[in-house]
Amino acid sequence: MVRQALEKYQVLVYLAAIAMGLAVGTALPVRVGILEALLWPLLGALLYVTFTQVPLTQLRSAWRATRFMMAAVMGNFLLLPLIAWGLASLFAAEPAVRLGLLLVLLVPCTDWFITFSHLGGGKAQYAIAFSPISLLLQLALLPFYLWLFLDQSLLLAVVQRELLMAFAGLILLPLLLAYVTQQWAQRSRPRERHIERLGWLPVPLLALVIFCIAVTQVGVVSGSLPVLGGLLLAFICFIIAAALLARLLARVFELPTTQGRVLTFSLATRNSFVVLPLGLSLPASYELAVVAIVFQSLVELIGMAFFLWWVPQRLFPADS
Repeated sequence: MVRQALEKYQVLVYLAAIAMGLAVGTALPVRVGILEALLWPLLGALLYVTFTQVPLTQLRSAWRATRFMMAAVMGNFLLLPLIAWGLASLFAAEPAVRLGLLLVLLVPCTDWFITFSHLGGGKAQYAIAFSPISLLLQLALLPFYLWLFLDQSLLLAVVQRELLMAFAGLILLPLLLAYVTQQWAQRSRPRERHIERLGWLPVPLLALVIFCIAVTQVGVVSGSLPVLGGLLLAFICFIIAAALLARLLARVFELPTTQGRVLTFSLATRNSFVVLPLGLSLPASYELAVVAIVFQSLVELIGMAFFLWWVPQRLFPADS
C-alpha cells in the first residue's frame, strides 16, 4: 500500500524535484559538473529497475486475451502514431520540439500504466501481459516512425554515433540485464522478492534524474517557456484523443469494462523516460527535445490523476 501511495502521488515528487533542481541550478550554476556525470548512471539504473518490473519472461502467455491485445496493438502502434504526427504538425514548428514530441508520443508506457490500470478499476493482469509485447514493438518500430514522420535532413542530423550509443548502452543493455535478472529470479521465491524490492526504486530514481536535468538544464528550461503553451495543448489533445480512441476500440472489439479501462491507460500513457536518454544524447542545438519529453511526463501524470476518477466513473462505468 505504501508503494502504491508513492506511485499514486508521484507527480508531487517530480514537481518537487524540478523546483529544487531549478533552484540549485540557479543558485550554484558552476557546481553542477558532478550531477552531469551522475545523470547517465542514474538513467541506466532507472531503466534497469523499470525493465525488471516488465514481465519479459512471460511473452508466450501474453496473447491469450486476443481481442484486448489486438485492440492495444492497433491503438498504440497504428492509430496513435498518426495522431502524434498530426499534433507534431500542428503544435511543433521548431525541429527540436517536433523531434521531442514525436519521440515521447510514439512509445507506449510499459510500467506505471500497470499501477494506473489497477487503481483505475482495470484488471492489472491484462496490463502486465501487454507490457513486454509493447516494449519490444516500440523498440523495433521507433526508428521506422522517425524515418516516416521526420524530415530526412533532420533525421540525418540527429542520428549520430552518440544517439546509437545511448540506445545500445542505456536501453538495450538494461533490457538484457533485466531479462537475465528475471530468469535468475524465477528459480526461487527469495529471488522473486528481490524483483519486488526493485519495484520501489523507479519513482525515487526518476525523481533524481529529473532533479539532475533541472539543475544542469536550467538555462534551457528558462528559455523554453514560449514553447510550453503549444506543447501543453498538444499533450492534452493527445490524452483526450487516446481516451476517445480507447472507447471506440473497446466497442469495436467488444471488450469488457475492465479491459476497456486497461486499454485507456495503455493508450494515454507514454514511455517518457525510456526515450529520455535518446533526447539527452542529441546535438547541443536540440536541447528543447529534452524539455518536451520531461514536460510530457508531468502533463501525463496530472492527467492520470484525473483519469483515476473519470475512467471508472464516466468513460467505462461498471454497467457499461
